[in-house]
Amino acid sequence: MTDNNYETLELLGGESRIPESPDAARLETVANPHPGENYLIRFTCPEFTSLCPVTGQPDFAHLVIDYIPRERIVESKSLKLYLHSFRNHAGFHESCTVGIAKRLVDELDPLWLRIGGYWYPRGGIPIDVFYQTGEPPEGVWLPAQGVAPYRGRG
Repeated sequence: MTDNNYETLELLGGESRIPESPDAARLETVANPHPGENYLIRFTCPEFTSLCPVTGQPDFAHLVIDYIPRERIVESKSLKLYLHSFRNHAGFHESCTVGIAKRLVDELDPLWLRIGGYWYPRGGIPIDVFYQTGEPPEGVWLPAQGVAPYRGRG
């Protein structure tokens, strides 16, 4: 990696530990290779975990993050480590899902971002949390997030 675009990356290509908390996690970014071009980037995390802030029991979700970049894109290993840092983080579903979106917005300043947090049921009630920064630009293909709503045994 001799391209200046990658010289600042410290996590990619080396051994990395899961950060102790989401606040301690570092999100690394690189220049958008296609600035001025509206295209969608999708990250899917089907095994996201956090802890219930009341009981301490694990909560599981399938996250789908879509964004249209401006000048910067997130480096995927740093995003993976950030998402894994929630394993020992106590937070309600809404706090985790919207907090992830806001952190990405703060770090990337994307043209548009949405996140779908499809949480698996505990206590018999699934909670799905959705957030987006506004209307997406016209002409960008926005595929469905592809996660079926919880149907139980039906």
